[in-house]
Amino acid sequence: MDTTDLVLAILHHLLVFSLAGIIGAEFVLVRGDLGATTRLSGIDRHYGIIAALIIIVGVCRVFFGLKGWDFYVYNWVFWAKMAAFAIVGLLSIVPTMRFISWNRQASGDPSFAVPAAELASVKNYVRAEGFIFLLIPVFAAAMARGYGY
Repeated sequence: MDTTDLVLAILHHLLVFSLAGIIGAEFVLVRGDLGATTRLSGIDRHYGIIAALIIIVGVCRVFFGLKGWDFYVYNWVFWAKMAAFAIVGLLSIVPTMRFISWNRQASGDPSFAVPAAELASVKNYVRAEGFIFLLIPVFAAAMARGYGY
C-alpha cells in the first residue's frame, strides 16, 4: 500500500466535498437579505481557497499517486472532469464579482438593497455551477473504474 496515494486521495475527496458544500451554501444564501450577502463574500473567499487546494492536491495525485501521469494524460474522462471543473470555475467569476460589489456597496450605504435582477442572475450562475459540478463525481467514478483509458 502507498500511504502517499491514500493521503492525497483522502485530501482530494474532502476538498471536493467541501467545495460542493460551499456551492450549496452560496445557492441558499443568494437572496435579498444583506446579512446573507455580506456572508457570501467570506464564503466565496473560502470557495477560491478550496478550489486552489483541489488543484494543488490533484496535481500531486497525478505526479505522486499510484496511477501515474500516463493514466491521466491519455484518459479522455479525466480531461472531461477537468473541463467540468474549469467551467465551474469560470461560472463562479460573475458571482464573485457581484458579491464583492454588493459588499462594497452595503458597507458604503446602509440602505443598499441588492437589485432583484442581479440577484436572479447570480442565482442562475450558482445553479449552473451546481449542475456542472455534479458531472465531476460522475467522471471521477467512471475514471476510477478504468473508463476513458
